[in-house]
Amino acid sequence: MSDTDWWFFDLAVVIAVTGGLTFGIISGLSGIERIVLTIPLVLFLPGYALVSALFPDEPNDEYQSFDDEKTGLGNPLLVSGGLEAIERTILSVVFSVALVPAIALFATVTPRGVALKPILLGLSILTVVLALLAIVSRYRCPADRRFVPSITSVSPFFDRGRPSPYERTSRRPYNLAIVIGLVLLLASGGFALANPPQHDGFTEFSVETENVTGETDTMYESTYTTGERQELQATITNREHEERTYTTVALLQRVSYEENATTVRESTEVDRRTATVAAGDSHGQTLAITPSMRGDDLRVTLLLYVGEPPAEPTTENAYRAIHLPIEVT
Repeated sequence: MSDTDWWFFDLAVVIAVTGGLTFGIISGLSGIERIVLTIPLVLFLPGYALVSALFPDEPNDEYQSFDDEKTGLGNPLLVSGGLEAIERTILSVVFSVALVPAIALFATVTPRGVALKPILLGLSILTVVLALLAIVSRYRCPADRRFVPSITSVSPFFDRGRPSPYERTSRRPYNLAIVIGLVLLLASGGFALANPPQHDGFTEFSVETENVTGETDTMYESTYTTGERQELQATITNREHEERTYTTVALLQRVSYEENATTVRESTEVDRRTATVAAGDSHGQTLAITPSMRGDDLRVTLLLYVGEPPAEPTTENAYRAIHLPIEVT
């Protein structure tokens, strides 16, 4: 494995393992199995690929003397061309932890929002891209300076067979501290993955609007004709973290306005639709509105319920309500 022909071996393993972990996660695994697959993808692989792209050369300790004439200093300056194994491991973990919030921020603008699967898929794609960049970076590095993976180069522990920046008689305390740190990191990462923070669930309820121009009076069709059917498009977006069944009730109401109060003087149901919406999905409904009243004191009221609505649907007992003033001629 230390042969120079295998300088890309660790990055090929990163790409293969990332693909395998991603397939396992999206295949429907849950519980402890999904946590075990997720931990390396969140805590190590992306950072390792990034570190490999930034530091393609092997550790190379050389001494470069100061210019006495310009600086007046005679002590040599230690120059290292690469990273020791422990430095590479620590930076891999640090960069991985730093990349997760960046992917989560990007996930907020996607239709799925901040959810486990979009973030993990984003991390997987980023890891593969960084690993490919790392392969290119190593390829461009001189062969005699190129980092080549080996058993000792990927070990995070100090051993007696290779020099350590800390010249101590016993390396056991350092290795023990590393073990404790890794255990705590895995425990905290597993707990975070098993108990991801979630906001309180809610449901978005909206109607389709028209293109707004300078001549637009209302953002929806507000003029109806008595007895003529007209369609109204409504959209339900489920952010409740679980599948829900919704019922939409469309009412035609005659109302009067008195100061800060609105009184419903007459109400009739014109349509009703039921739909089951998966968590994170949106569902469009076409509501048929056929006015049986006439006047300019009317409104279409859309009431959204989770499950079955009560015998007398009203704004007060609805989960969501939309009021659309209209005129019927």
